[in-house]
Amino acid sequence: MAPHISRASVVVLVAFLVLPLLFSDMARATIPESDVDLLEFPLNLEYLEAEFFLFGSLGHGLDVVAPNLTEGGPPPIGGKLAKLDNFVKDVIFQFALQEVGHLRAIKRTVKGFPRPLLDLSATSFAQVMDNAIGHPLLPSFDPYANSINFLLASYVIPYVGLTGYVGANPLLQNAASRKLVAGLLGVESGQDAVIRALLYEHRASLVHPYGLSVEVFTDRISMLRNKLGNKDLKDEGLIVPKVEGAEGNILAGDIDSLAYPRTPEEILRIIYGGGDEHFSGDFYSRGASGRIATSYLNFTT
Repeated sequence: MAPHISRASVVVLVAFLVLPLLFSDMARATIPESDVDLLEFPLNLEYLEAEFFLFGSLGHGLDVVAPNLTEGGPPPIGGKLAKLDNFVKDVIFQFALQEVGHLRAIKRTVKGFPRPLLDLSATSFAQVMDNAIGHPLLPSFDPYANSINFLLASYVIPYVGLTGYVGANPLLQNAASRKLVAGLLGVESGQDAVIRALLYEHRASLVHPYGLSVEVFTDRISMLRNKLGNKDLKDEGLIVPKVEGAEGNILAGDIDSLAYPRTPEEILRIIYGGGDEHFSGDFYSRGASGRIATSYLNFTT
């Protein structure tokens, strides 16, 4: 005999399932269009971080952990399980879960878009490192080879998103938009601080087999991002002259130890790897998604 389910129970169940969706739609309706664009744009980096950290710590990505968040977007290229020590693996796994949460939070506030095609291959990261160092590294840099390499590759990503949130915050009109960005910025800043602290501990260590220190790698990566962004000094490695920014340099900051801001245009120049927001490349071979990114993208290339 089938169990009896009262009408009241059905009403409660339907309300539980439907009301969050209704409230989400209502919240979206109150977000100004300009805010929507600024909130959707960071999904490009949040997708990248989520997939990189998931693959690095687990060997699989959103298609296994949270397939609904991909919205049918193409699976990433080249991601794989990294050879991490237990401590770093635990940290990166926690980062991965945080990024999944970020994707959920943004998509609750704005509609968003499907996961773009992401190139997480060792070749993609090797190209970034070659450009940063100024010549091809032999053998090619492999972010998945060990903990230091993975942390250096991680150094490439979250900080860019962090500066984007700093840049977007004063442009947002809606209190809910600013609250979301403040929450995202807080955790992204924490991730960047942890990555920098772990690398700072090994700043004098040589990255095998290149004979260059961790400190040099971070400095060259930051120099490359400054060059590609083409908008003054907004990036610092682990060791900088005191006159250039925060002492120490566990955290990156300006002369007053405030975080640097970046515009979406600057971010596109960096993540495409060519210093031009109109031409895709590096981690986004088909370009980033969302109205801001696609408005710049040259589809004839």
